[in-house]
Amino acid sequence: MIRSLALALGLLLPLATTATATAETATPVTVALDWTLNTNHVGLVVAQQKGFYAEAGLAVELLPYSDTSPAALLAAGAADFGYLTSLGFLSARASGADLVALWATMQHETGRLVYNSDNTAITRPADLSGKVYAGFGGPAEAALIGTMIRADGGTPEWTTVTLGTGAYEALAAGKVDFTLEVATWEGVNSTLEGRHQSSFRYADFGVPDQQNGYIAARAETVAKSPEMVAAFMRATQKGYEWAADHPAEAADLLLAAGDFPNPALVRGSMAAIDAGGYLRDGSTPVGTIDPARFAAMAKFLFDSGVLKDSSGAALSWPGDVSGWHDQRWMAE
Repeated sequence: MIRSLALALGLLLPLATTATATAETATPVTVALDWTLNTNHVGLVVAQQKGFYAEAGLAVELLPYSDTSPAALLAAGAADFGYLTSLGFLSARASGADLVALWATMQHETGRLVYNSDNTAITRPADLSGKVYAGFGGPAEAALIGTMIRADGGTPEWTTVTLGTGAYEALAAGKVDFTLEVATWEGVNSTLEGRHQSSFRYADFGVPDQQNGYIAARAETVAKSPEMVAAFMRATQKGYEWAADHPAEAADLLLAAGDFPNPALVRGSMAAIDAGGYLRDGSTPVGTIDPARFAAMAKFLFDSGVLKDSSGAALSWPGDVSGWHDQRWMAE
């Protein structure tokens, strides 16, 4: 849910630009990323490298991550599509940005709460009361942790030290008691580092099992350029389907597209995504948005006071968010 969690340790560098369209008549399309190139974006890279976008008549450019959020770039018309975290999209839409979600990459929550396995004082979320949390400064962290502790019968009180990506080293050194991580990235890195850590799933303790990794566009774009949107999304779906079917080969394509100091982390991440069934959930088409889970997470964030207006005041639940996502392109 939290951008700073999604790619910890600063291991990824800005992506290398890859030309994908050869026809002069190809329609240029830009995609703003939520962070430096990583396994969340694997289907976009596959669609480039395998020529799926070119076959659809598109010349797709993945814009390198910048300090400006993809939601802001998208809302300002500086990009045609944006790859956003769940929190990033819902925050932007709740605050009035005319964005619509077209896609969900991860079919289940990849985030989790982690602690050192040899810390015998922690066996359940209720034990986190009074402990020290290494945080990232994200708006949803307290809602996640408090909900989990409360759901397990504990008192939601803890001390937070904001460490950013240093949280993982601090936890490994025993300087803090727990933190949050993404199982398919930080979790893989911890295994590679030989760390012995245990975890609690958010969904086991009161937090909705959300989907994540939304691809969004402006509602105006969807209305005015439905053919382009459908072509881009279908080629993107083809890329992620190929990645789900060929995770090892997809990892190699991703490695070829960027500058990754630790190839084992990329390969391990794709293996974890495959083993966890994150891209493909049974017979459900890759990229499908589940309206019930979409609404459940939105309501959780509204009710928790995470979603705020420009003045910092918590927003009220609108009662219906079905118009916030649109997957008509799948059925066309």
